[in-house]
Amino acid sequence: MISQSSTIKSLFLEGPAGRLEALLNAGAASATHAAVVCHPHPLFGGTLHNKVVFHTMKALNSFGFPVLRFNFRGTGLSQGEHDEGKGELDDVRVALDWLDAEFHLPLIFAGFSFGAAIGLRAACPDKRVNALIGVGVPAAPAADGTESPRTYTFDFLRDCAKQKLFVSGARDPFGPRASLEALVSSASEPKRLVLIEGADHFFEGHLRELRETIEGWVRETIVRDANE
Repeated sequence: MISQSSTIKSLFLEGPAGRLEALLNAGAASATHAAVVCHPHPLFGGTLHNKVVFHTMKALNSFGFPVLRFNFRGTGLSQGEHDEGKGELDDVRVALDWLDAEFHLPLIFAGFSFGAAIGLRAACPDKRVNALIGVGVPAAPAADGTESPRTYTFDFLRDCAKQKLFVSGARDPFGPRASLEALVSSASEPKRLVLIEGADHFFEGHLRELRETIEGWVRETIVRDANE
């Protein structure tokens, strides 16, 4: 691992629906990549402080990469209102634009649950992004009580020929094994699916395994390529 500054910078990004609250974990001067991590569904408690988002950030930051987390519109101190995933696509693009302007490095996208479903769609066609991590990808319709099921489509992955890691809990009700395997099977190479046995959607009791899985993949696919 690369030792890096422990500095955390609080900032606001200028988004199309207003300012977006963000935190930047500083990277090393020798950083080869910069990364963004997107949080789960804001209407169900998802924020940039989510534990899965935090551990994903720590995994990426351990390689010296600067890592940006932000709150989607209408979440925390971010302005605007939740837009059911449509406007949130632009929020992700704003974050990628900021990272590119700030660091001029190849970008890594990572997202958890809703953040993965929305962010992967925004990041896949972006030429500045060369690696993608989907954590707890909601591969099956999700519903809570009386609400309409939240259904996400991933057809765009068929044309996404970038390094891709999908990591989920084997007991994740929003990503049953068969649904995840079908989703990943439909995605273009290169790709990898890792199911963490015993883990649920939020990786309770398995956050260390999540972090180690991401670190191992980054070491093998991104750091190795950067050193070649």
